[in-house]
Amino acid sequence: MPGGCPVSWSVLAAANDPESIPVTLDEAAEKATNAASWVEQNWSTWLNTGLRILLIVVVALLLRWAVRRALTKLIERMNRSAQAVEGTALGGLLVNAERRRQRSEAIGSVLRSVASFLILGTAGLMVLGAFAIDLAPLLASAGVAGVAIGFGARNLVTDFLSGVFMILEDQYGVGDSVDAGVASGEVVEVGLRVTKLRGVDGEVWYVRNGEIKRIGNLSQGWATASVDVTVRPTEDLDQVQSVITAAGEAMAKDEPWNERLWGPVEILGLTEVLLDSMTVRVSAKTMPGKKLGVERELRWRIKRGLDEAGIRIVGGLPAQAEEATPDPTAGMAAPSAFSSATSPQSAAATPLPKTDLGKN
Repeated sequence: MPGGCPVSWSVLAAANDPESIPVTLDEAAEKATNAASWVEQNWSTWLNTGLRILLIVVVALLLRWAVRRALTKLIERMNRSAQAVEGTALGGLLVNAERRRQRSEAIGSVLRSVASFLILGTAGLMVLGAFAIDLAPLLASAGVAGVAIGFGARNLVTDFLSGVFMILEDQYGVGDSVDAGVASGEVVEVGLRVTKLRGVDGEVWYVRNGEIKRIGNLSQGWATASVDVTVRPTEDLDQVQSVITAAGEAMAKDEPWNERLWGPVEILGLTEVLLDSMTVRVSAKTMPGKKLGVERELRWRIKRGLDEAGIRIVGGLPAQAEEATPDPTAGMAAPSAFSSATSPQSAAATPLPKTDLGKN
C-alpha cells in the first residue's frame, strides 16, 4: 500500500469476520463450561416437562380406549338383547331389532365421538400448558372461530342436534309409519342429519332433521281400527248387532288376527240416522302399524255375515217399487186454444171471406 505497511488479505478477512478468528483453548473451555452449566441448570426442568407430557398423553390414550371399549360393550349388549327376542311373539309385537340396532349404533357413535373430543382436547390443552404457553389468546381465537362456523353452518348444526335428540328420545325408528309434515311414509333409515322415508307409492323422501317441526308416529303403542257399517233404516238393530259381534269374535280366534287384535271388537253405536240409511260404528284396538289390514278384514267378515243374515247394506240392489195403476190421462195432450171456434186464436187463424170488387 502506498505510504504504509503491506497488510495481508487473511488479516483483512479476519477483521471483517470475527467468527473466523481462531479460538483459543481457554475460550473453548469457557464456552463448554457455560453450556454444561446451562444444561445442568435446565435438565431437571426438561425432564420434568417431558415426563409430564408423556404422562398426559398416556393417561389420555388409556382413558379414551377404556371409555370407547365400555361404550362398545354397552352397544353390543343392547344389540344382543334385541336379537334374543327377535322371532318370538314378544319380538314381533314390541321389538324391532333393526330399529334398536340402528338407534344403539347411532347413540354409541355420538357418545364415542364426544368422549374422544373431550379427552383428547383436554389432553392437548394440558400439553400446551406444560410448555408454559398462554392459552388465553388460543381459547379466545377458538371461541371466535366456533361462533363464525356456527353461524355459517347453523343448518347443519341444527340438523345434527335435532337428529341426536330424536334418537335419544326414540321419537321414531326403522319400520315406523310417520307423518313428518313435509313428508309421510315408512321410516327406512334414521341418521343424525337426514331421515329417509318411503312413501305409499314407493318414492323415497330425504327429510332433514332440522326441518321436522312436528311428527306423528302411527306405530307406537297401539292403533284403533274403525269401520262404519251403513244399512237401511228398516233393518233390525239387534240382528245387525249380533251379526257384527259374531264376525268380530270369529276374527279374534283366527290366525294371524288373534295377535293383531289387542282387544274385542266393540260396537260403539249409531253415528248417523237418515231417511234412507243408518250407520253403525265398529271399533277395535290393534297392534301398531296393522290398523289398515284389520279394517279390511273386518269389513270383509261383516259383509259376509250380513249377506248370510239377509241384511241389505246401502248401495246394494234397490227395493222393488209397488206397481201403481196407470193414469189414463197421462198420455193425453193438453187442450189447445185452436180447438174452440170462438176463441181469438181461432178467429185470427180463420181466412178472410172473398168479396166481389166489381160490385158497389
